[in-house]
Amino acid sequence: MKHQGTMRKVGQSSKRMFGPRKLLVCGYPETQQQALLSLLKKCRLSSVPVIFATNSDIQRPLKEILESDDRHGQGEASDMKRAVIMSGFTQKELHTLMAAYRKFKLPIQHWATLTPISESWAVTDLLDELEAEAEAIKKQRK
Repeated sequence: MKHQGTMRKVGQSSKRMFGPRKLLVCGYPETQQQALLSLLKKCRLSSVPVIFATNSDIQRPLKEILESDDRHGQGEASDMKRAVIMSGFTQKELHTLMAAYRKFKLPIQHWATLTPISESWAVTDLLDELEAEAEAIKKQRK
């Protein structure tokens, strides 16, 4: 299933973007789950519910997984590609989190925001789309 993603540059607005205010985290081992939670605290985003996608979530639609309780999947293994999907964040919060992530030199990963289109996608489809977009960007830079 191939989706047509539309990457767009994110501004600096304080207006909330699409979706429930949550963070969907894919492909993090347990030790790095704790590191991310600590980073959220440092960014003053610790009130944001965090859902750790598990291997059994890979075929579920994003919208359905985002209905899970805070800390769903914490401590469980995940063999997925590494990604963070932000839902209901402001653009400023998105920039704050990504800058802090880079500052602390955490492993490279994909970043995405939930959209009305992507919320119906299975996790695996979104991760494949993010991988394809990353490859396209890499080719453009050459």
